[in-house]
Amino acid sequence: MRVVVGLSGGVDSSVAAYLLQKQGHEVIGLFMRNWNDAEFTLEEECPWVEDSNDALLIAQKLDIPYQVIDLSNIYKEKIVDYMFKEYERGRTPNPDVLCNREIKFDVFLQTALSLGADKVATGHYARIDTLDLKGKTYYKLLAGVDKNKDQSYFLCQLNQYQLSKALFPIGNLTKPEVREIAREIGLVTADKKDSQGLCFIGKVSLPDFLQQQLKSKKGDIIEISSNNPKYKEKQLFSDFLNKKEELNYLSTPIQYSKHDGKKIAEHMGAHYYTIGQRKGLGIGGHIEPCFVLATDTNENIIYVGEGKLHPGLFRKVLSINKKDIHWIREDLKLESGQHLDVDVRIRYRQSLQHATLYQFEENLFIEFKKPQSAITSGQFATWYVADELLGSGVIA
Repeated sequence: MRVVVGLSGGVDSSVAAYLLQKQGHEVIGLFMRNWNDAEFTLEEECPWVEDSNDALLIAQKLDIPYQVIDLSNIYKEKIVDYMFKEYERGRTPNPDVLCNREIKFDVFLQTALSLGADKVATGHYARIDTLDLKGKTYYKLLAGVDKNKDQSYFLCQLNQYQLSKALFPIGNLTKPEVREIAREIGLVTADKKDSQGLCFIGKVSLPDFLQQQLKSKKGDIIEISSNNPKYKEKQLFSDFLNKKEELNYLSTPIQYSKHDGKKIAEHMGAHYYTIGQRKGLGIGGHIEPCFVLATDTNENIIYVGEGKLHPGLFRKVLSINKKDIHWIREDLKLESGQHLDVDVRIRYRQSLQHATLYQFEENLFIEFKKPQSAITSGQFATWYVADELLGSGVIA
């Protein structure tokens, strides 16, 4: 089988290529250049030039063909421009999820297939399995064996066709095992540290990065007391006409005004901040750190609260608009009025949380067993049964 491997210049994709070669496949290495503007990239963290050189060294070591493809224009259109639009709206996007859906398993996949590839492979810590039901094959996206490195979350928007063309050779391995394999065969990436930051870009100074299109504008930081009347006991569930009304009420974030608290500082743009953020606020004089509770990009106000247990950080229900719901397992898709007990993750590396999905005509609600901190609009919620990721959606 001919397999094109997305060589990123890191140890994971390097070992993925080696394992495929060892299995007898015809392997081709392809490096994606997705970024041109290094002005706001912290070069010492993940320079693309160094990564492409390391990828070339891996290809030479394994004696496999190697190419560099420039996807910077399409990356800017589908990922960077999307990020600017979301931050401008006061939402927090996840570019890594979109990079996998729109770049690696779309544009990159089509490029690989044009080279005669049967499959594409990456160094993701995830697994794929198949299930035959009534004469149809379904592809299952499973969490990686290494729970500390499981990256199924970042693949949550893939569809059945994309999974049918994908291979994740290291999904059954732990990170230490991957590094050990790399050392044993003398790969230059064996002890290279993991890259951080944006997918195939690296670590960036986010405020500086956003200032390319979102201009600075001075605004107020308003502190909300944990004793604010808006946090008093919500309506009794018996006051609601039905479950849908209850879920809709509980999923709606509290709306603040500047009269709900006191001004304690100023900021340079509400769109630079996200729910739950504590760094970069420049606030002193508190016993505990302050966290962002809400941002108002229309009025250019940031609302903060003191302490990680501030009641303004927590919500028990979130909502996903119908157009933003994605089921990997289409055969398990909920119809209006149905519900399903699942485990949910609302950010990468968060431990799975017990919850119930409730599907209605207009949207999907996720009700958690325990209130969750910093539910953030624009991020992805993913739902699992056991090790299988069934679907995902953009938090409203």
